Amino acid sequence: MIEIKIPSPGESISEVEIASWFVADGDIVEKDQDIAEIESDKATLTLVADEGGKIQILAQEGDTVEVGSVACNIDTSFAGEAPEAKSESKKEDAPAKVAEPAATETKKVESDNFKDVKISPIAKKLMEENQLSVDDVIAGLQRLSKKDIQAVVENKNNQPVAAEPKSISRDQKRTKMTNLRKKLSARLVSVKNETAMLTTFNEVDMSAVMEMRKKYQKKFVETHDIKLGFMSFFTKAASEALKLHPAVNSMIDGDEIVTPEYADIAIAVQTPKGLMVPVIRNTESLGLADIEKNLMALANKARTGKISLDEMTGGTFTITNGGVFGSLLSTPIINPPQSGILGMHNIVERPVAVNGKVEIRPMMYIALSYDHRVIDGKDSVGFLVKIKEMIENPHKMLFDGKDPDSLLLGL
Repeated sequence: MIEIKIPSPGESISEVEIASWFVADGDIVEKDQDIAEIESDKATLTLVADEGGKIQILAQEGDTVEVGSVACNIDTSFAGEAPEAKSESKKEDAPAKVAEPAATETKKVESDNFKDVKISPIAKKLMEENQLSVDDVIAGLQRLSKKDIQAVVENKNNQPVAAEPKSISRDQKRTKMTNLRKKLSARLVSVKNETAMLTTFNEVDMSAVMEMRKKYQKKFVETHDIKLGFMSFFTKAASEALKLHPAVNSMIDGDEIVTPEYADIAIAVQTPKGLMVPVIRNTESLGLADIEKNLMALANKARTGKISLDEMTGGTFTITNGGVFGSLLSTPIINPPQSGILGMHNIVERPVAVNGKVEIRPMMYIALSYDHRVIDGKDSVGFLVKIKEMIENPHKMLFDGKDPDSLLLGL
């Protein structure tokens, strides 16, 4: 009998909540199998079985337990029983498969008993794929609903059946806040109360980036085995803009302002458990493909609850993209102790003035929320302008955000 204890999600965390069990009490589990999900006020982690065997659950879902306490026991004398049972069942099923008709034979869908039943093309295809006839489908119906009966009556009388009146509900659903959601709520309120937060806006013509993605997407995927998205362009542009406006990359520590000479950019990711912000380290030294790969790996970890606390801490700047949900404009909230956050939004075709003429261009509003105690207006506006310039002229990212012609001419 071995004990599975609650691991420590990080320093200063003494309690976690049992979010869910993936197995039931008495189940046979295998070694390294995910058996539960635990949630702290900073991250959601997965509990893994150290050995195979029969599980005895001690902490129930929703319980708040201390780090280091026993979540369950595993009786290793039952190890290996589940795989053997599966293999035995497969052996028993093997002879039956020999007697089955060849895969090329298709069972007749129509029925002599139900000649008048109409079948849609999609339903017919699905029935053929699963070797089902009309008799099989009707025999498989366990319960007839009111709508089924009304549909038959309507077809029989060729008269529309009166629509069923909509029921009016006054019910309420109450869901307990998770530790992660509680912590997030507290941090958001503290940011509003403890920072001098302002937001400045600009707009970006996305034509150049969209044309580049369209032109090179296929070759990019073939070369790097990952798609080229918009986030990598904005992450790279932000990394270069932070070099030119280091105040945006700064943060307050007591009576001092700390300004890192590197860019660890956090990317906001929506997960079933809430918003998580994994960090891509040293983005100033990464190419677009490396940024895309890092982002995909961290996002997948966050959504599956396998991300570590270290992968979500230590960011110097944050980017959030409300555009994926259709947001046209917003004022993002700073992720403390950082002093700035860039908000991306939906791309919308709008009429704009280009060289004295009105043209339809794919435009995006961008926003920078910043702590005015650290960042002055000049730096905040200048930072957004640099982002705009590099997105509209992506080649500038290769020259520290500067114009290649100016560098060539020594201007």
